[in-house]
Amino acid sequence: MFDFETGAPDQVRSVLGMDAARIGGGVVLSMRHDPSQFWSKALGFGFAAPVTAELIEEVCEFYRERETPVARFQLAPSVLPEDWADICAKTGLSAGPSWVKLACETDEALRRAADPGRLAARVRVAPVERAHADVWASVMMRAFGMPEGALNEMAVSSVGRQGWHPFATWQGDELVGTGTMHVRHDTAQFFAGATLPHARGLGGQSALLAARARAAQAAGCRWLVAETGVETPGSHNSSLHNMLRLGFRALYERQNWVWHPATSGTYQGSGPSASK
Repeated sequence: MFDFETGAPDQVRSVLGMDAARIGGGVVLSMRHDPSQFWSKALGFGFAAPVTAELIEEVCEFYRERETPVARFQLAPSVLPEDWADICAKTGLSAGPSWVKLACETDEALRRAADPGRLAARVRVAPVERAHADVWASVMMRAFGMPEGALNEMAVSSVGRQGWHPFATWQGDELVGTGTMHVRHDTAQFFAGATLPHARGLGGQSALLAARARAAQAAGCRWLVAETGVETPGSHNSSLHNMLRLGFRALYERQNWVWHPATSGTYQGSGPSASK
């Protein structure tokens, strides 16, 4: 998330009112003019230093100073302190939708992807080159229900950047699905898996998962990491089931904690950092 946002060109960062910092071992991302109200995130806390009331208040102050209209704190349940409810009450955090964090060994994903019993995808999957970056970014935002514009330019800027491996699916000549991957050391983080509504159910998401697993192996990655929305009663998350079939294991469910200085609308979707 930090690299995806801070790597955007200065003009895009200015238009979106973007700022970022590393605080307490985590990262804090602010996008004051975010039309989707999704991209302001505080995450990665609790490992380099404990989560405390002082830490959370420092992050909240960061957002107040930048007039961020809404932000989400994403903390693994294992790092939450015993007085977390008191911290939430003090800083104005409220519980939002939950996501599930998943991981898989690269070799296991490739073994399952090679299973001859798997249905072949009815779409074509391939890496994204600069020539298709604009369309790829547009499909990503539309598939997640996000407004286009400067957010597209932010996504476009990741194509060709070191550490990023963007992929897409095509139905004939139409680019219909997206998925990218960020590599750091021996771990590959899957990101922005989504397909346009009319092209869903054709095996594209599974094909994107397998293609990224192969790219992760080529990059020397041992682990694959991903996240998506938790299934609620009466709902079905195809992305979750596709990942489970490929060998991903659910590590934990993570509550999103929402902060805002005043009442405002918020984007309730899972967003490109998850899969859809």
